[in-house]
Amino acid sequence: MTRLLDSITGPADLHRLTEPQLAQVAQEVRELLIDTVGEIGGHFGANLGCCEIAVAVHSLLDSPRDKVLWDVGHQAYPHKVLTGRRDRLGTIRQYGGLAPFCAIHESEHDIMGAGHASTSIGYGVGIKEAMRRGDAPDGRVVAVIGDGAMTGGVAFEAVSQAGGLGTPLVVILNDNGMSISPNVGALSRYFNRMRLEPHMWKAREEMEERLTRLPAIGAALEKLGPQVKESLKALLAPGLWWEELDWAYIGVVDGHDVKAMRRALREALDAERPVVIHAATVKGKGFAPAEEGGLAGMEKWHAAKPGSIANRVPAKAVAAKPGPSVPTWTEVFGKAMVEECRRDRRVVGITAAMNSGTGLNILQKAEPDHYFDVGIAEQQAVLFAAGLALAGSRPVAAIYSTFLQRAFDQIIHDVCLQRLPVTFCMDRAGLVGDDGPTHHGVFDITYLRPLPNMTLMAPRDEAMLRRMLRTALELDGPAAIRYPRGNALGVRVPSVIEPLAVGTGEILREGDRVAILGYGTGVQLALGAAEQLAESGLEVTVADARFAKPLDTGLLAQLAAEHELLVTVEEGVLQGGFGTGVWEALSEGGLTPRILRHGLPDRFVTHGAPKLLHEEVGFTPRALAERIEAAVMDPRSSLV
Repeated sequence: MTRLLDSITGPADLHRLTEPQLAQVAQEVRELLIDTVGEIGGHFGANLGCCEIAVAVHSLLDSPRDKVLWDVGHQAYPHKVLTGRRDRLGTIRQYGGLAPFCAIHESEHDIMGAGHASTSIGYGVGIKEAMRRGDAPDGRVVAVIGDGAMTGGVAFEAVSQAGGLGTPLVVILNDNGMSISPNVGALSRYFNRMRLEPHMWKAREEMEERLTRLPAIGAALEKLGPQVKESLKALLAPGLWWEELDWAYIGVVDGHDVKAMRRALREALDAERPVVIHAATVKGKGFAPAEEGGLAGMEKWHAAKPGSIANRVPAKAVAAKPGPSVPTWTEVFGKAMVEECRRDRRVVGITAAMNSGTGLNILQKAEPDHYFDVGIAEQQAVLFAAGLALAGSRPVAAIYSTFLQRAFDQIIHDVCLQRLPVTFCMDRAGLVGDDGPTHHGVFDITYLRPLPNMTLMAPRDEAMLRRMLRTALELDGPAAIRYPRGNALGVRVPSVIEPLAVGTGEILREGDRVAILGYGTGVQLALGAAEQLAESGLEVTVADARFAKPLDTGLLAQLAAEHELLVTVEEGVLQGGFGTGVWEALSEGGLTPRILRHGLPDRFVTHGAPKLLHEEVGFTPRALAERIEAAVMDPRSSLV
């Protein structure tokens, strides 16, 4: 069979193909994804489930004049293949390669940047209304959103606005029953019911028609009219929710049938009003372990690890090397939560659709009554935590640093203002790697430090993480703990956990002339730089701040008084960060030592392996040591 995909250099090439040929292209895209992503790693299951949707959309639309918006972007690999990036697919998520999600700088066909969920409909409403105003050339707009992303509040807000405006926008609801973790909540159960009973909407129409044929009932229906019809809709119509918001509903459509998808899309585009196409798909379609493994299989194969697939079947696992294994920070936190819930039955864990990513899957299995998943709804996660705290619980909201940004107002208004004992545990703090700038957790120190009543901590090792969690749970107000992705240090966690005295740091190494004050991962960087400086004959002091708020002002004053140069180290942006807080505290105390702040640059850092990214931005022991040596050699130089 001729490989049609080789002839597709852009979406316009799909317009000349027949529907059987388009179905073949979709399957060839799927096979390419299995072969490529199975070798290099990357988002997997959602992309396999979206091949026919991508082909159907691009076969009818004229991108980029017509706009195709892909929510999140982890379902957009087929779109990238069809829009001229097939030959570079093997570089995706690699340093210098294709972006892991849609990125407007990468292709004219990537209409919006994505990485966080639930945004596509809102973008779509804005783009189409700009077209209707004449601010942009007219075109058709289609947003593809997963059913997991529909749990996000901003998606609901956009649906409401589009219905009110009558915006001629098409939304394809890619209903596969999964986001990363299994979808939760009433809306998810509704979609599942409709997906499993795709003929319910036809039953409604048939019932209306048959009832009107009966003489007595038909006459009554004519009198009661709209009330009875709406009651029948409420009983049987899967699209009632959408229709009540002035959207037309088409579904449930087989999302793996190119012909059916094209027919539904034509009807939706011709309607010139808000239309949703409810497409049922299988996450991991075409890869048996994902398809046949149920929810567990789909969750496992949401992403594929490098080398995890060979010849389109799972590769044989490589035996682990003997020796003690080092747990990840995520695992340390998850096990700590189990212990804390058993110690204090008021403690509960909350996730926003990232139970395994945050380690709360460990809690879910061990203590299910202490575990809550609110879906992709970080604002609700914080509000829910606030409600729990008001009623006497001790909630811990485990949310990636980058995703907690989405709930900034709730942190201020609903937690800090009321001084509620909510603990925020921020996994993936710092540069996280292959997922890139949408997922780097580099702003949390800056956006949380100004908030009244907030306590900020960052551990240098897993033992300190345990102590900080205990400390946070014993406070009478909000606290936040940040820690990185990946393996911890292998430090033994003590059997008896002692809380920390709030706002106290610790000197780890004594020296003179220079003091390095680290925060979180900055401590290990400081210790590494100290070793390199010692080889050059410069013995420096290293301290662990432990707290970014409140700062240990006594320790700061001591370090400033006893050293010529004070260096702060943090894996976050410098503007308004930990180092800035140190400078502010010393200045307010009348002390003006030379301060060198070392952290991340004032720009969005690309994607790639963390080691490469740290080299690029100079967040390494060698780079830090070189900056310190330069500052010591030239005491008159100004520092930032």
